[in-house]
Amino acid sequence: MLVKASDSYVKRAHSVARCFERAIKQTGCVMPYLQRPPLLVLYHLRGTAQLPLRTAIADHLQCWRRHSQFPVIYHNYAFGFDWADYAGLPLSGVILDTLALNLRWSPELFRARTKPLLALRQFKGPKIAMPQDEFIHTDVLCEFLAAIGVTDLLSAGSRETAEQIYREALPDVRLGQKLTGYLEDETLDRIERSAREIGERDIDVSYRAWHAEAWLGEHGRLKVQVAQETMAASPDYPQLRFDVSTSESDVLTGDDWYRFLLRSRCALGVEGGASVLDRDGAIAARTRAYVAEHPEADFETVREACFAEHEGTLALFAIGPRHLEACATRTCQLLVKGEYQGILRAGQDYIAINRDFSNLPDVLDRVARRDPALAAAAESAYQRVVASGDYTYQAFVRRVEADILLPRLGFFSRVLSPSTARRIERAIGRHKLIEDFALAEALEFLPHRYDYEHSQEPAWQAARERARKLAEEEGLLLDPDWQ
Repeated sequence: MLVKASDSYVKRAHSVARCFERAIKQTGCVMPYLQRPPLLVLYHLRGTAQLPLRTAIADHLQCWRRHSQFPVIYHNYAFGFDWADYAGLPLSGVILDTLALNLRWSPELFRARTKPLLALRQFKGPKIAMPQDEFIHTDVLCEFLAAIGVTDLLSAGSRETAEQIYREALPDVRLGQKLTGYLEDETLDRIERSAREIGERDIDVSYRAWHAEAWLGEHGRLKVQVAQETMAASPDYPQLRFDVSTSESDVLTGDDWYRFLLRSRCALGVEGGASVLDRDGAIAARTRAYVAEHPEADFETVREACFAEHEGTLALFAIGPRHLEACATRTCQLLVKGEYQGILRAGQDYIAINRDFSNLPDVLDRVARRDPALAAAAESAYQRVVASGDYTYQAFVRRVEADILLPRLGFFSRVLSPSTARRIERAIGRHKLIEDFALAEALEFLPHRYDYEHSQEPAWQAARERARKLAEEEGLLLDPDWQ
């Protein structure tokens, strides 16, 4: 869980907030210049490779707008960033979403694009980083976070793992924990509607995963192994229907994924993460080069040639959104045994598969004979994860506010001048324009990039003129090197 603020302080802060809100209700008057100071949420999102966003990523990004008690200003720094736009505003904090930090897969691009963000060191309030994929390029990540003076970092790893990754480079940062994703109330509503439409579950064992690259180590390999081992055993269970795949062509997203789970009696799974720490990306680069030269090499051969001495240097194992979504659909999970961040318990909330798969036949036997313990595990997981309300985005946002933001504000609300209030409203509205432009650019313009940049046809000339005017009015950086 996150580092906790003083209970007495949080109670006093909430008491002040309730008094303020009662006064508004009683008078029916909201003075636009008396409000909680806004949050600034930074991210980087542009192009056909990223837009439109998948539901899980969009929910993570938009949780502040949906659930925060503070006004929220979003800024997509893919179109530039100028600290002067925010200097002087009474910001309650700056949040660096995972989409602000995932450019580090290309360290050179990351350094170039985050250079304007170095001005954040001038801001003395809370600066909260939320990285993911913390097993790679952590050197360049820490370099940037140290340069801006990040105050808090929420890791998907355990406290011990976070200390291992960050403490030496970021000695003063407060380390907390978060999940890679949570449940959104709207998603739960859609799942409930789909559940009423879907009849009997016609899939006995299901699974979807991507082919993890070898350099993620033995743990990453489990994503593929659990599928391979299950399908190898499937001929012994002709009475069961298996729908198991690691092919990209079989990927399911959005509501199709929820309907797939609702049709499944059981779903295979494993914790996300890696067992190799690749601080500068050298291990990944070396491994990819070796695999390109030796495409038939098995995992053990690749490991011995590329990263044997690094195997086991990391224990970054995390529960993922898909585990929570399986809980929401009341699908029994057959999971490779792990900690699952203390949320899912082996034998109670999921059926455990040994990491060497030695008990897989026993697990599949239980599926075949419809062991009542499977339905009991699915119901237990639903009650623990969904019914409790502890693993929603709303609960997550409230914890961050209580643990990090409120203790450092000193007071819930501040008297803002009308001009400051207008600056805040302007910044919120400006993002809406950029958000709409980024989506239109990705869906309408960039698929026809040459025409968009060079065609003399009236339609494309008009599109370029609209983009030019928007850039001029809003101070957007429309660099042709948009990736």
